[in-house]
Parts: sequence; structure tokens; C-alpha cells
Amino acid sequence: MLAVSAGLIVQLALSTSGAQPYNVAYHNAKASSQPLLVLVGADWCPGCRTMKGSVMPRLAQSGKLSRVSFATLNTDAEPELARQLMRGGMIPQLIVFSRKADGQWHREQLTGTAGESQVQALIDRAVRAQAPVIASTQSDASAVGN
Repeated sequence: MLAVSAGLIVQLALSTSGAQPYNVAYHNAKASSQPLLVLVGADWCPGCRTMKGSVMPRLAQSGKLSRVSFATLNTDAEPELARQLMRGGMIPQLIVFSRKADGQWHREQLTGTAGESQVQALIDRAVRAQAPVIASTQSDASAVGN
């Protein structure tokens, strides 16, 4: 019964954080030209539970995740994808990918439990890094319309 209750709490936290499955968030990031923010962790990890249950939901409720496509990834449920994304073996890892002007993805991460201000700074850097890509896409579109 305790396991069921813990599972429901984690699901509720994810729904309030605006998290999506990785594949959905990845496709949304590509389509919207938003950075992709991925929280990699596990249900048994105390720091991961803090990030999923407190830090990320507060950022979502304040609108601070609206500039990224946000996903969570469970290392136990999707170990191969987690290995591909992670650098090092410690969790939680909060990874942000932003698209550069040449079409390549820039990657940055925070490892360990992070506070709201650290996560916000990570998002701000990713959005700034991606701004030239968005601007060039918009100018290309306006040139086609003329």
C-alpha cells in the first residue's frame, strides 16, 4: 500500500511540474525551437524526489518552465536512454539542450539536487544560447513572406 501511495505522490508531482515523457518533449522542443530540459533520476533517489516533488513544480507554477520543453526520465524505467543522456553516474541530473545556429545541440547540466535559482539560471542560459536560432528562423520566415 505504501508503494502505491508513493507512486501516486510522484505522479501528482510530475503532473503539477508540467513534465512530459522524453519523446514528447523532444519533439515539442524541435517543433517550437525551445530548449529541451530533462530531469534524469529515479524514484528511490531522495534528491530526485526533491527535484520532482518540490523544485520543478514550484518553477512550473510560477511560469518559469514555460520557455522550455520539460521532460523527466527515470533511470530504472529507461536505462539505455538515461545512459545516452547522462554524463557521469550521479543522479539527479538536470540537462538542458539548446539548438545552436548551425543546427547542433548545445548541452549543459546540473548534477545533484539544485535550487530554484540554479535551475532558473540554467534555463536562462539555454534560452539566451538559442535566441540567435529563433531570430534567424523568424527572419527567414519574414523574408519568404515578402
